[in-house]
Amino acid sequence: MTVLTTTSKLNISRFGEDGIRIIFGETIDPEVHEKVRNFYFYMKSLSLPEIIDLTPSFRSCLIHFDTGRTSFVRLSSLLREKEAEALCSGHTPDPVRHDIPVHYGGPDALDMKVVCQQTGLTESDVIAIHSEVIYTVYAVGFIPGFPYMGTLDSRINVPRLETPRTRIVAGSVGIAQGQTGVYPFPSPAGWRIIGRTDVRLFNPEKEPYSLLQIGDKVKFINA
Repeated sequence: MTVLTTTSKLNISRFGEDGIRIIFGETIDPEVHEKVRNFYFYMKSLSLPEIIDLTPSFRSCLIHFDTGRTSFVRLSSLLREKEAEALCSGHTPDPVRHDIPVHYGGPDALDMKVVCQQTGLTESDVIAIHSEVIYTVYAVGFIPGFPYMGTLDSRINVPRLETPRTRIVAGSVGIAQGQTGVYPFPSPAGWRIIGRTDVRLFNPEKEPYSLLQIGDKVKFINA
């Protein structure tokens, strides 16, 4: 892996033949997250024709570029030139707050009993703890519109399923490994399912297609 060693604070490395990865920290925390957000929205605002796609994650951002228009060296040089502006919040939108009603428990909460057993809590306790936090959307991926949100209260921090399910219903709300998320479509799932929402998280007919963007805040409401 090629890593650029310069006075730049950006940790830039090659990612395949047409990719650049910028790592902003080693931990998942709000400070690193803000650096990722600022960089992502700044790069989007430039609308550079040589950039095909931008993919932000918990602590990094991946740039997929057109090798016919630019190169790793040229694009990396541009990133260093733009670094100061890219890391400020001038192009970063304010987070949007979303209140998402959830039907906790019942037949769609496939793992509620197991979560209660593992944590020693009652179902009412799990619901109260899960719905009292305002979560941050750290990343969107896995399937279109799936939000990785944190930070989950340690009292309901449970492991993933040893064997993921092959299919769960759309709107399933899951928890695992310090995070919570919502499955926008029927899909495989390895997280512990404790409820379901009727809110549509992904709409391919309306931009932005994903309801939740990185940095948004989410409060689950017990419906």
